[in-house]
Amino acid sequence: MQTALLFLVGVAQALLLLLLAPLLSGMSRVLRAKFHSRQGPPILQDYRDLGKLLARAEIIPAEAGVVFRVTPYVLLVAMLLVAMAIPGLMTRSPVSATGDLIAVIYLFALGRFFFALAGVDSGSMFGGIGACRETTLAVLNEPVMVLSLFVVALLAGSTNLGVISASIFAGPTPAFAATAMAMVAFAFATFLEMGKLPLDLAEAEQELQEGPLTEYSGCALGLFKWGLFLKQTVTAALFLGIFVPAGAAARFAPLPLALAAVVLVLKLVIVFLVISLVENTMARLRFLSSSGLTFVAASAALLAFAFSLAGI
Repeated sequence: MQTALLFLVGVAQALLLLLLAPLLSGMSRVLRAKFHSRQGPPILQDYRDLGKLLARAEIIPAEAGVVFRVTPYVLLVAMLLVAMAIPGLMTRSPVSATGDLIAVIYLFALGRFFFALAGVDSGSMFGGIGACRETTLAVLNEPVMVLSLFVVALLAGSTNLGVISASIFAGPTPAFAATAMAMVAFAFATFLEMGKLPLDLAEAEQELQEGPLTEYSGCALGLFKWGLFLKQTVTAALFLGIFVPAGAAARFAPLPLALAAVVLVLKLVIVFLVISLVENTMARLRFLSSSGLTFVAASAALLAFAFSLAGI
């Protein structure tokens, strides 16, 4: 019975993030317009855009194969599974099958792999270049994400996201420095995973015409964009669920869960506000310069690992 209730919490959490994702993206667009001294689109514009795209027929390039067709669905399903597993509404992972650290990492990698492969399969030059950049960023970012999460898993004694979140929620750990450095490293990995300036190198609208998305249209493009919006929201929620679990419900009850939902939305709004401030005060990096920033994050992750071994 308890497993079924937790599964329902996971489904509700995934639906909440799925419906909230276009709103947070629209908020980022509004803030960007304000920084540029423009009026900008309405905050609900992304909902309208998705509605129009989902109602249109799609045109598939003659060179495209099966991967091109299934990628929007793979990305969306992978991110929904991660959304169900995050300890967001509760301090424990609602779905234990995907609530393992290793499973979550592989789901993120699956979405990124198909995203890059779709760019190659489209037959577009822009899509191919965007796919190459996406895989390069994966090589630079995924070790940082894996190592920073491995540090907190090592300190918690488990790879279950709920156990890791509960250990941090319980209070200061003996290895406070290791946890703090892991948080810094994972914050950077989260920023890069969300594809925001100055590191939105794979899509790069002004250079690559959105890279792997170039040849998508209609319903497929709408699902792809919704999946990318959800990926940004889920990545931010994963960071909050592990390192800032305050406000999550400790037990299954309607009132604590409702309050936890409100707190989760507020925390996500704050994260997107901070990220919007950062991305609107920086220019896009040259592709060859991106490794410099990721080297700093990798150094922080390695330092966190060293601190965890030393117990500080």
